[in-house]
Amino acid sequence: MFQAILVNQTEDQRSTAALTRLEPSDLPEGDVRVRVEWSTLNYKDALGITGQGPVIRRFPLVPGIDLAGVVEESDHGDWQPGDRVLVNGWGIGEGHWGGLAQQARVRSEWLTRLPDDLSPRQAMSIGTAGYTAMLSLIALERQGLTPAHGDVLVTGASGGVGSVAVMLLAKRGYRVIAATGRTEEADYLKALGAAEILHRDELSGPGKPLGKARWAAVIDSVGSHTLANACAQTQEDGWVAACGLAQGMDFPATVAPFILRGVTLLGINSVTRPQAERDEAWRRLAEEIDRNMLKGMTREIALLEAIDAASELLAGKVHGRLVVDVNR
Repeated sequence: MFQAILVNQTEDQRSTAALTRLEPSDLPEGDVRVRVEWSTLNYKDALGITGQGPVIRRFPLVPGIDLAGVVEESDHGDWQPGDRVLVNGWGIGEGHWGGLAQQARVRSEWLTRLPDDLSPRQAMSIGTAGYTAMLSLIALERQGLTPAHGDVLVTGASGGVGSVAVMLLAKRGYRVIAATGRTEEADYLKALGAAEILHRDELSGPGKPLGKARWAAVIDSVGSHTLANACAQTQEDGWVAACGLAQGMDFPATVAPFILRGVTLLGINSVTRPQAERDEAWRRLAEEIDRNMLKGMTREIALLEAIDAASELLAGKVHGRLVVDVNR
């Protein structure tokens, strides 16, 4: 038997999450079984565990959009018992049982080989949040962004995506403006490399179609008015990478930044990226992430603690990354 967080739905459509003991035979279909060592708690996981967002598409389901561990059984020739792997995206924790468990069965094409110089815990400290931040940075740099272009704004900077984005950008020589609603996190963000702290209230309300040009590029994990205002204040021929919707899915903007300044809006889909893109992102993360900073922005919790921590995360009481030791 193994332990897992299992989310069920009651007759009145409420979600309930509980630590449950399961058998390997309970696992869904897949051609590789993984002994999970570490997982994470992301914003999307918190929505699914609490039922505050329509993340989970079938019940019962084990949440967790990230996992890292070791292959135990494989019916595919590319993977052998003992291989160190990670899985993120592909709908795990949403339509397929995810990583907040001691065992997982997944499709072989969803697996990414863990870089040699990353431990499973470090990989989950990075997780989908850090992976998404790296995809955003890669997309911006493919457009031509360099530190010489000017400042880069990171919204939701105290969260998982934002924290890693600040760290990665600063290490590559960018001057980073970190937008957050938690001014008490200023020292934390400056330690990650932020040069300037912006209160999110400057961006989170209705704004003008076009504002003063302030930054060359943006990594936005917030959406809604924040994304609209970030676009409206981006410099001529600048770029905005949109990768999240913490404030909402709406985009109350005009075409002004795009046709008057030539701003480019880049959508970042981290869920179904081809394996070559995943390998590039994880390779760069292994090379560029600051291990000491990563350790400082990560809090470790036990599997059972993830249920209560989900509410804390949605309430904005968590900064950085939460890694889950599924074996305690």
